[in-house]
Amino acid sequence: MNDRTIARKARHRMLQEIEMEVRATSELIGRHTLDPRIISALEAVPRHRFVPASLYPFAYDNRPLSIGNGQTISQPYIVAIMSDLLALSPDDTVLEIGTGSGYQAAVLSRLVRQVYSIEIIAELAEKARLRLRKLGYDNVEIKEGNGRQGWPEHAPYDAIIVTAAAAEIPPALLRQLKPAGRMIIPVGPPYQDQELILITKDSSEVISQRCLLPVVFVPLTGQQNEKCMPTVSAPGQNHS
Repeated sequence: MNDRTIARKARHRMLQEIEMEVRATSELIGRHTLDPRIISALEAVPRHRFVPASLYPFAYDNRPLSIGNGQTISQPYIVAIMSDLLALSPDDTVLEIGTGSGYQAAVLSRLVRQVYSIEIIAELAEKARLRLRKLGYDNVEIKEGNGRQGWPEHAPYDAIIVTAAAAEIPPALLRQLKPAGRMIIPVGPPYQDQELILITKDSSEVISQRCLLPVVFVPLTGQQNEKCMPTVSAPGQNHS
């Protein structure tokens, strides 16, 4: 059995575990199954190419893994549901805050027209840029910078995904979200229980939010230059 066959089998097992976890948390996330496009994207992206070589044997485990610099590649289940809950369309433009290894950006690239991704750690930004270029993900653009400020040059965005936990919701990101857009973000104190929150902006630019499920992400870093939007849990939706 060659390495490609082993990776394919491991990826299939990962997808089965993700779908089981989606069913187990369906009451929290409002989904009983994933959009087939999400499943296809996860199947197509080689997660083992986004982790250190020493972790290749664990690349398709349904858990986060260290990628160095105090950062992690997210659990595949989390990547799946965050991508799914954004309700993405092929013509969408998405902003990602927290490039990390580039894995989430690679998954998004299979779902939308363009991904813009910001990473505050220079070494990770450069590695992810080179990795994505080498693997042929040519609709992903990465820059080093403070994700709290977003990327106004390419705004507004159909969707925004934040892959690090903020104490509060950065207002710059809300401004850069299109009317009828969606943002998903973990909110809470560093390295403690946080809440995964889905934010929607309606056609009149009214913001609403829904708390989904408890999570633990690495913290969103970078200078906070303006007052952030406080989070408000919808009745019956706080699961921390």
